[in-house]
Amino acid sequence: MKPTNIEKEARKVAMRDIRAQRKKFITAASVIMKTQKKEINTITEFLKNQAGTIPEIAKAIHMPSDKTLWYMATLKKYGQIVEVEKQGAFFKYALNKPKNPPEKAEV
Repeated sequence: MKPTNIEKEARKVAMRDIRAQRKKFITAASVIMKTQKKEINTITEFLKNQAGTIPEIAKAIHMPSDKTLWYMATLKKYGQIVEVEKQGAFFKYALNKPKNPPEKAEV
């Protein structure tokens, strides 16, 4: 059975109310994601120039060591960085450079 105009209007009002209720949560999540992206970019920019331990990276980019560690663990988990050598009690990390970059597909 096809919905009536009254039912359609009721659905629109319900969706508008839901969007209004969730707006602050969506905005907050967007701010967090943008901040994380900037912080990850700061770490990867540092690693483009040199390898470093977590304390070295944290100091250079002015980020707390625990937060740097969290980002580094995430980057390592997803294969974006690798351990290159051990320096005392810490590993040095560098960007993971693919050995064979994928070839571009011809159009």
